Amino acid sequence: MASNYMAEYEKWLNSDVLTAEEHAELLAIQDDPKEIESRFYGPLEFGTAGLRGTMKVGLHHMNTYVVRHATQGFANVIAAEGEEAKERGVAICMDCRIHSMDFARTAAEVMVGNGIRVRIFDALRPTPELSFAVREYHCQAGINITASHNPKEYNGYKVYWEDGAQLPPQHADAIAEQLTKIDIFKDIRSVPYDEAVVSGMITVMGDECDERFMRNVMAMANDPAMVSKMANDFKIVFTPFHGCGHKLVPLALRRLGLKHILCEEQQMVIDGNFPTVKRPNPENPEGFYLAVELAKQNGATLIVGTDPDADRVGIMVRSDTGDYVPFTGNQTGALLCDYLIGAKQRAGTMPECPAVLKSIVSSEMVRAIAEKNGVSCFDTFTGFKFMAEKIAQFEQAHSYHAIFSFEESYGYMIGNYVRDKDAVTASMLIVEMACWYASQNMTLFDALGALYEKYGYFAEKTHNLVMPGLDGLAKMADLMASLRANPYTEIAGTAVTQFKDYRDGSVIDLSTGERSTMELSGSNVLRFELSDGTSFIVRPSGTEPKIKFYYGVKGTSMDDAEAKSKAVGDELMGMVDKMM
Repeated sequence: MASNYMAEYEKWLNSDVLTAEEHAELLAIQDDPKEIESRFYGPLEFGTAGLRGTMKVGLHHMNTYVVRHATQGFANVIAAEGEEAKERGVAICMDCRIHSMDFARTAAEVMVGNGIRVRIFDALRPTPELSFAVREYHCQAGINITASHNPKEYNGYKVYWEDGAQLPPQHADAIAEQLTKIDIFKDIRSVPYDEAVVSGMITVMGDECDERFMRNVMAMANDPAMVSKMANDFKIVFTPFHGCGHKLVPLALRRLGLKHILCEEQQMVIDGNFPTVKRPNPENPEGFYLAVELAKQNGATLIVGTDPDADRVGIMVRSDTGDYVPFTGNQTGALLCDYLIGAKQRAGTMPECPAVLKSIVSSEMVRAIAEKNGVSCFDTFTGFKFMAEKIAQFEQAHSYHAIFSFEESYGYMIGNYVRDKDAVTASMLIVEMACWYASQNMTLFDALGALYEKYGYFAEKTHNLVMPGLDGLAKMADLMASLRANPYTEIAGTAVTQFKDYRDGSVIDLSTGERSTMELSGSNVLRFELSDGTSFIVRPSGTEPKIKFYYGVKGTSMDDAEAKSKAVGDELMGMVDKMM
């Protein structure tokens, strides 16, 4: 679309729709061809997750004009579905980031300009509530303005379809095609926001939707009576990292029956600059420092933190030494999986043909837990849209009932009212789980140790190699091509037995050379299976400029598993460094 980046730069510079500030920002880089190229070499790629980028003026960044352009393309796809689709309309949500409300209203204006009704939240809301609203109000689609857990410089544009899941590939491709035909300035149809509200084309959502959502969240509680028995003594610290979990997570915990919910006051302040953390991501333990101090002062057993759009949740747990230790997404996922199976069995609420879903890069410990308890376990590609797709297949075939879905990146989905990561429901269930173990005189630290003894000592690590810019994209492509052409045959002294390429679904037995195919295909992911059960996976991120390396091992003890994991990781990263 913008093969000549200087021409595209001049087009924006000479446009009469830019504000004086935006024009000045572009003028300031006129003598910096590298910066001009980075902003205008091409548009942000529109994929199944929508758009995500830093907030600057330019074709390759998040700004009002890119939002308008994307929305026009999305509107064309919705309109192609017919008048009923336009009438069902679009639900729109936003997070706490700089410009999120502006971008959300801009998207609403363009949708209305194309005759499509809009339901928009009156203020920031958790991502799972947007997924819920699409389903609850039978909308044709949804838009969420969020960059999830990315740094403050980022914003994003997530798109959803009528099932409440992020957009399926065929619709994402249709939007991407539309964007190649639409001029970013001339071909946009819109109606002023206030005018659209007065006309009734925009409906503003608030407390009523919150209450509908919360009724569904609380229906996922398994043992409120047990929680009430523990409520006088159990203390929890909560932080939303300045984001969307600030209201509904504490509300869910209060409705569950908790009496001692200590919210970290500084991080309860809504602020898209995230002043108390470098990265507002519960995967990074350093962000919990304020919550840890609060927990120490009050003797809390558990710390819960949600990311800015409240779809991811991380925890820190008081250990046997009194320190607060972070749990990985895999560890929390294993605990939740085991707890939910047990809770449903105790309550007599386990459905027929129960199933657990996990991404291909998530812990095999969850499979061990599920299968030992008579629950089926299915793999999907990374992304909850693929889990939603699998659940839809279950529903259509009247086969399995998914009781739990998770990814190692701190995402969990329970229930049928949301088809995306849901930190509100997950936070409530984590606290319920912690209370149940407390009733057994155990902490979650104790519980995890017991799971390892019961199911095996699993250890997983993730290494992120950041590769920003055009050079980074080229390096990532070269690395994946090199690994495909010359797959590893040995890692840390252990033979690689299988090489799996999820792009075409091919499987190569490296000992025999025999080729076969697997069910999953269509994703740029490589997997190496070793003779001792170790797995190694390489996956370029779909939302950030980095390539991810996942490795998982099983040991005879936790020390053995950790040592094995370190040896594999050190060897792998050394091999990768030589290739770069």
